[in-house]
Amino acid sequence: MTRKSDSSFAGQKRQGDIAGIPTRLIAGVVLFALALWFLLANLNNVKIQFWVFTVTAPLWIALAATLLIGGVIGYLFKGRREGR
Repeated sequence: MTRKSDSSFAGQKRQGDIAGIPTRLIAGVVLFALALWFLLANLNNVKIQFWVFTVTAPLWIALAATLLIGGVIGYLFKGRREGR
């Protein structure tokens, strides 16, 4: 009896791949492009009021900081979910 090697599956794409590229990667690139477009479309200066002080800064900086903080929070919660 001969055993089939795993190399026979090398040319096949996995379920969830589009043209051999993982859909998770495609979705990430599309979302990144949309977020970048949204940031670059909002270049006006705005007043950002915290509890004690007010800062004037470009809106894209506030949006980028919010996106970054949301990504960090999502990453932290993802790690907690995988540990269960």
